[in-house]
This record gives sequence, structure tokens and C-alpha cells, in this order.
Amino acid sequence: MAALRTAIALSALMCSASVIATLGQVAPTQEAAPASIQLESAVPAQFGSWRMDPGTTLVVNPQTQQVLDKLYGQVLTRSYTDSRGYRVMLSVAYGSDQRGALQAHKPEVCYVAQGFSLLSTDPVDIDTPFGSISGQRVRTQLGPRLEPITYWFTIGDQAVRSRFERRVAEVRIGLTGRVPDGLLFRVSSIDPEPGRAWREHDRFVNDLLAAVQASDRLRLSGLGGIAAAQ
Repeated sequence: MAALRTAIALSALMCSASVIATLGQVAPTQEAAPASIQLESAVPAQFGSWRMDPGTTLVVNPQTQQVLDKLYGQVLTRSYTDSRGYRVMLSVAYGSDQRGALQAHKPEVCYVAQGFSLLSTDPVDIDTPFGSISGQRVRTQLGPRLEPITYWFTIGDQAVRSRFERRVAEVRIGLTGRVPDGLLFRVSSIDPEPGRAWREHDRFVNDLLAAVQASDRLRLSGLGGIAAAQ
């Protein structure tokens, strides 16, 4: 009986995967919609105890910048410091068409391409007053520079972590005839203490989400109906 139940369960999973794969081949009948968020105006230069530092920029090598320009229609990179002097680097990239080759480019790939070593990567649920965001914690190193990263990406109005979740979200949007848009939200800091970095990242994320308009909060966080109801 145990073997029979296992066989049935595996068959159900295989059928589900087959259906999703088939539906995922159905191309949306419409072109990509206009951008649902304008990053420059949506993300404030100051909020809570954080202030943008215009004298500090994020350095991206030409190869990585070329990839970003291909994947995304908007890329926002800023550096913020709080009243105590702690610095957080923010990078948000939005693309109105996230099908096929235009899917979100993970920091695990970007950072390694720039010469960083990948020390660890772990899933995390980032708690906010508006819901829990499905994200990733990544620890990277380049020489003496230790840079913990917190990031997530969205398809439509949903934060997705696994390839399966991404495909389900793409299918759900594709069945409506729309092209799935997507967003990559990343914060990082140069900090030898990952625990402290994670706390500061979460504080930064919560302060930012509390300061933006509800519609922009939905796009930035991928919290869907939870965020929309706020």
C-alpha cells in the first residue's frame, strides 16, 4: 500500500509539471504593458532615518551593465546611510517583459561574474507589517570585502523564489493574455558580521516599504493582495 501511495503521488506531480510546462508554452496575445512603476520617483531619496548619499555610486563592470540593460527597462542604484552612519546599497531593476531570456538575473550569478566568491545562499522570509516576502540571503567576498546581500524578485504582483513558483506565476499571468513583468530588489552592505547586516537590511526594507505609496509597495515587494489592501 505504501508503494502504491508513493506511485500515485509521483504520478500526480508529473502530471502537474506536464500541465504547467504545456501552459507555459502559450504565448500572451498582447505586447508588454507600459511600466507599472517608475523607480526614480517611487523610491524616495530619504525615509525614516535613511538618507541617500549622492557621492557614492555602485560600480558595475561594463559586461554586467550590458546584461542589466538587456534584461531590464529601468535600473535604480543608490547608496543610503542612516543617522548612525550605517551604509546600505540598493539596486532595483524592473522589466516589463520577463519571458524567456528576460528573466530576472540572480545576484549569485552577477557577483560571481564580477570576481566575487559565493560563500553561502539561503532562503529567508522577510517579515514586514504588510506580509512576509520570500527572499534570499547571500554572502559574498572579494578579497577583504565581505558583502552580505538580501534580495528577492517578482513576477507580476507576486514574489517568487523557486523556478516552479516563477513558472506558475508566468502561467497565471499568461492565461490572462498579458506579458509578465518582473522586478529584482537587492540590498547589500559591506559588513564582516552577517547577522548585523541582515538586521540592517530588514530595517531598511521595512522603512522603505512604509514610506512608499501602496501601489508602488505592491510592485516593489511582490506582496500581491496583502500589500494592495494596505
